Amino acid sequence: MDVDALKQQLVTHEALRLKPYRDSVGKLTIGVGRNLDDRGITRDEAMAMLGNDIANVCLDLDRNAPWWRDMPEPAQRALADMCFNMGWPTLAQFKNMLAALERGHFRTAAEEAVRSKWARQVGTRAMKIAELYREAGR
Repeated sequence: MDVDALKQQLVTHEALRLKPYRDSVGKLTIGVGRNLDDRGITRDEAMAMLGNDIANVCLDLDRNAPWWRDMPEPAQRALADMCFNMGWPTLAQFKNMLAALERGHFRTAAEEAVRSKWARQVGTRAMKIAELYREAGR
């Protein structure tokens, strides 16, 4: 069977939709007819999507805070986690924390992170991220 021809045929019949939608029978669907209600996605697919999302987070940080690559690894991981969670436009509002990170003041950055509304929303996650900032400052 010509798999490429079948792919094109299915794209023609199903359409390619990059955001979830309800199909003609009300099933949550994405991509080329992927029924999320009944089939979902595999672990490998989820990890591939995560890899793509992490790459996009790194690109956002490279564009908007290029100094982040010079920080110790725990601080890089913490900042990437925050950016993944809230997106750059919201993270950019953390002006005091970002300024502290850029200056290498990791304890101050940790304090700024835990004092935020975001920290109250995400709870333990914020405490773990703050600990990564503190670790970077040791």
